[in-house]
Amino acid sequence: MSVTNRYRDAWEGFWGEAPEEPGAVIWDAEPALTAERHLALFRPHLHDPDLPVVDLGCGNGRQTRFLAEHFPRAVGVDLSGTAVELARRQDRTGRAEFAQLDATDPAAVRALHERLGDANVYVRGVIHQSEPADRRPVAEAVATLLGSRGRAFLVELAESAKEVLKGLAQSPAGPPPKLRPVFAHGLAPAEVADAAFDGLLRSAGLAVLATGELPLSLTEFTPAGERIELPAWWLVVAPDGRLPDPR
Repeated sequence: MSVTNRYRDAWEGFWGEAPEEPGAVIWDAEPALTAERHLALFRPHLHDPDLPVVDLGCGNGRQTRFLAEHFPRAVGVDLSGTAVELARRQDRTGRAEFAQLDATDPAAVRALHERLGDANVYVRGVIHQSEPADRRPVAEAVATLLGSRGRAFLVELAESAKEVLKGLAQSPAGPPPKLRPVFAHGLAPAEVADAAFDGLLRSAGLAVLATGELPLSLTEFTPAGERIELPAWWLVVAPDGRLPDPR
């Protein structure tokens, strides 16, 4: 199974038109507001912090570069080859690695696992933007990359974020400038019901170790100058059946 051409083309078009300067993309907030906060929640649950980390859906690689400072090896992967090339150009230090990956292609995901071994995985806002038929394969890709020792940190928009986005899109001035390309390319954020995630993850062979709420900071601001945040929640997951003995 692989993603549809429409979905792949939408992301290629989005990243092909995206400006390269930091923060130009609406979700490209600085790591201090994103990956750094997430790592503080993730680190206590890591079974083996010396494993590589895979940033699944890395986009322009800004968060991957931060993760490369905290893990022995960081690999950012994305469906869009254009995004991967952008990430490579922006990695001035060369500490991170980047590769194109269709996470719904089991053979490609297994090949990455064979190359890296078990890995920890960081996933920020990928499942809620995936098409319905692709959501379980993406979750299964996470399980494959974890192997028996890895842990994953997932951040997804809450169901209520859809109303926030709708309000922004319907404001008298129209959608904020950085939100317009998302709609223009047919990308659909916050399309997964909160209650659907438990069954989705369990069906992929994943067990939830911890969860909580944490707003997702954007790079866009209100007319009053306040940073826009979207309701979101996070989960730490592990391979089901391989959880450490709580005793």
